[in-house]
Amino acid sequence: MMSALALLGGEKCKSKPFPPWPQYDEREEQALKNVLESRVWWRTPGTQTLEFERAFARFHGAAYGIAVTNGTAAIEVTLAALGIGPGDEVIVPDFTFIATASAVLFAGALPVLVDVDPHTYCVDPAAVEAAITPRTKAIIAVHMGGHPADLDALVDISRKHGLPLVEDCAHAHASEWRGRKIGTFGTAGTFSFQSSKTMTAGEGGIIITNDAEFERLARSTHDCGRMPGEWFYSHFIYGSNYRLSEWQGAVLNVQLTRLDEQTRQRDQNGRLLDDLLVEIEGIVPQMRDKRCTRNGHYGYIFHYDARAFGGLPIGRFIEAVNAEGIPTQASYAPLHDMDVFTSGAYRKRLSGEQATAEHPFLHQPFPNTMKAAWETVWIPQYALLGDEQDMYEVAAAISKVQQHAKELQ
Repeated sequence: MMSALALLGGEKCKSKPFPPWPQYDEREEQALKNVLESRVWWRTPGTQTLEFERAFARFHGAAYGIAVTNGTAAIEVTLAALGIGPGDEVIVPDFTFIATASAVLFAGALPVLVDVDPHTYCVDPAAVEAAITPRTKAIIAVHMGGHPADLDALVDISRKHGLPLVEDCAHAHASEWRGRKIGTFGTAGTFSFQSSKTMTAGEGGIIITNDAEFERLARSTHDCGRMPGEWFYSHFIYGSNYRLSEWQGAVLNVQLTRLDEQTRQRDQNGRLLDDLLVEIEGIVPQMRDKRCTRNGHYGYIFHYDARAFGGLPIGRFIEAVNAEGIPTQASYAPLHDMDVFTSGAYRKRLSGEQATAEHPFLHQPFPNTMKAAWETVWIPQYALLGDEQDMYEVAAAISKVQQHAKELQ
């Protein structure tokens, strides 16, 4: 008798496809054509990227926006504008994409890794405060999966110790904390527009801020050290070429017009999935803090307990869920376990005593990061643009795998 599981030859639980990603229509086509025909493809004399900077910043409640080549560059420019360099330390969550830490290394500083909250998977404020030393020069908080980190606690720590708070918002476009959009709780918020993000131009990034002096330095850094109003070949501080093209600015201008409604849809569907999946034994959705008034949901994250599935390994569970028509994406690996740290290669970016010193944080157990990295499943953001039926089918697929888990052993 053939199994009901699609992985073993049965019919898929879900046949109706999820909405495609990226999404575009004739407006992106026209915007790109306008740039093409204008022959102004470079940001400096152009208008598209400038318009996008202003619109994106305004949407998030910021006074300034500086568009850059990608989300990693956004953090690099931010740290340069903050004056972070050799000998400094920057506190970073152990559970994040490598760019959050590699940008610190690019500055010649040491990323000090700390554990995350066991329920939201965002950086643990208590761990942040415990890691502060006289060398600490900034804190980077990552809004994991779109859920804001505990901004109340992190802002308090930032003020108490006089440390800039940088919000890594690569997952959290339009997310809200206490009804206020993320990205302006600290000195700066950085965003990514890479192709998997909730708005995209394939690549791209932006920094937003309400700090005029920081904006001046960041804008100069992203444009070869130039200063507004000065001769084109005058260069005043360290800088490089991080400018975003007019092509991407034009696409992002259109993408932004959809962001609010798409975020509302993702947030609504995420709440529905929370209600549906919590009823399945062994499935625990990422906790939603009551102060998170809107979750932008770069990914819908849930914890998987193999014991409730007859010991079915998580890899096999994911394979079975995918076969039922439900997409997933990989979780992040713990930073402290990555070769760049375990091999000592990271030390090549450091100098002086810091390059040879023992770094005890690398030998901590990081229990919450380990759980988040190896025991969670992520459903990509575009699936949350589906309808209510789609969400019920996600839950049905997981229930189906649980019912037939023994067949997969």
